[in-house]
Formats: sequence, C-alpha cells, structure tokens
Amino acid sequence: MLLELASAFANQFSSKGYGVFEGGDERFPLNDRDLENRRQIDEICRPLMLSDDDLKRMMSELLKAMEKGLDSKTAPLAAVKMLPSFVRAVPNGTEVGNFLALDLGGTNFRVLLIKLNRGNAEMAGTIFRVPDNIMRGTGEGLFDHIAECMARFMEEKDIKNTGKLPLGFTFSFPCRQEGLTCAKLITWTKGFSASNVENKDVVTLLREACQRRKDIDIDVVAVLNDTVGTLMACAFKENTCQIGVIVGTGTNACYMEKIKNCEKFKNLHLEKDGMPDEMIINTEWGAFGDDGTLEFLRTSFDREVDEQTINPGKQL
Repeated sequence: MLLELASAFANQFSSKGYGVFEGGDERFPLNDRDLENRRQIDEICRPLMLSDDDLKRMMSELLKAMEKGLDSKTAPLAAVKMLPSFVRAVPNGTEVGNFLALDLGGTNFRVLLIKLNRGNAEMAGTIFRVPDNIMRGTGEGLFDHIAECMARFMEEKDIKNTGKLPLGFTFSFPCRQEGLTCAKLITWTKGFSASNVENKDVVTLLREACQRRKDIDIDVVAVLNDTVGTLMACAFKENTCQIGVIVGTGTNACYMEKIKNCEKFKNLHLEKDGMPDEMIINTEWGAFGDDGTLEFLRTSFDREVDEQTINPGKQL
C-alpha cells in the first residue's frame, strides 16, 4: 500500500515517469537525488505489496484453518477456533422491551439502555475506561469496576429500582462458549491480563460482582462476542445479514453456518432440538497465522513490531 501511495504521488504529477514533476501550470525536472529517494522508497515498501498469488494463497490457508476449526479431530490444534455462539436465529423486527447491554472488548467499555419497539430502537449509553492497573490486576477487581460503572449508569438513567432488567453481555475475547449464558475465557488479548479469569465463566464473574454490590438487579440473558453482536444489530434492520466483522483493537468475524457443517458439535445433538438448523460461528480469526501459516507474508517490519508486543507470536 505504501509503495502504491508513493508511486501515485509521483506519477500523478509526471508525464515523463521519474523525470518530471508537474505542479499547477509548471513543470520541474527531478534531480538525481529525487530519483534516488524514489528508488529507495520503492525498495523499502516493496515487501508490503501482496501479489494476486499471495492473496489467493492467504484465502486458501484461511479456508483450511476454518475447516480445521470445525472438525472435532483437528479443532484442539486449530489456530482459528471456530467457536459456537449458541445463537440460532437473528431478530425479526417484532422485539419489544427495555434491555441493558454491556460491551467489554478493549480499554474502554460501554453500558447501554436499549428500548426496542417493533423494528425501532432507541439507545442511550455511556463509555467507561478500564485503567491499566485494573486491566492487569485481579479478575475480581476488574468485574467490581464494571459493576460499579453499571451502577452509576443505572443511577443516572433512573432505572435502579424498576425491577430486574435483562442484560446482554458482549465480551470480545476468545471464549469457550458452553451455552447462551456461559462462556469461559480461553486467553486474554488486547493488553488484558487480569488474574483468575482464564478458564472461568465470565457471566458468573459478572453476576457475583453485581451481587457483592446489592444495589443493581440484572438478569444476564446472553453472552456474545462483539462480532455476533454486530451481526445481530445489523440483522435487526436487515434480516438477510449473515456476516459480522470487527476491525478495531483487534479483528474478528462471525457468520451463520449450517449445523450439519459443524462436525465438532455433533455430540450436542443440535439437529434434533427443534430450533433452526444453523448457528452463528465466532471464527476468532485474529489468531489466524499463530501456527506459522502466514510466515510467507511476514516482513521484517512485522517481526520488529511483533517483538515489542506483550504477546509475541500471537494475534499477528
């Protein structure tokens, strides 16, 4: 991309390639130093340009990684985990009621009050920060901070004493989902390292933090990844939406998959539960390449940046 930008910048002013720079009504010949600078820029940026063959190989590797994640025999070693969301259908526009939403996926998190009325949605929210010492402290401290912020929000919106409110919890970290309201953190990403959370159910941790306060009454009805939340939010307006993509602190995608293609879920007997024959799959494609499959694309710049991160070799 940088090579393309540098080339476009020079060529848009030139009718003689490297030799002439045009600006307004004037033309200026490029000197030897300009030409040498251009050559060096091209040389430095060239590794960052991907050929069609590179892109096709990357597509092929991603498809193989996704299929590996869906197969029970290969899933334990798969970099792309292809996790079940247990969400089997998207909104149809008839939903009515007041709901809370908690969105934790980075250094900031949001608490929202959402009012749904048959295809219409009103939202009011507040963004809170997770301080570095809490991100890297204890799990109890992290969820106590979240519960405190939720209590402040509910106080501001005057909804503390209106009865138990249903809450959707968007938790945007790799989790092993064991049900619609049970998700165990696999590993922290995005700079978080709060202790005693990995391999624990984050819904239970949130409920316990709220119970310790004794001043907020919520009912966690679903825990979702932010990609799943994105797909569901889009589907509320456009029912044909089948894919959700996030590009932010990290990147991830989810999509609607037929149950019959999810070989590793066969022991759950989902085909016979009377619900739709599909499920939203959380790919966790941010880990694509953690097993070395993208080494053919990595440059010296990539390696240098990776070495300076808190989790070298991960989330490439």
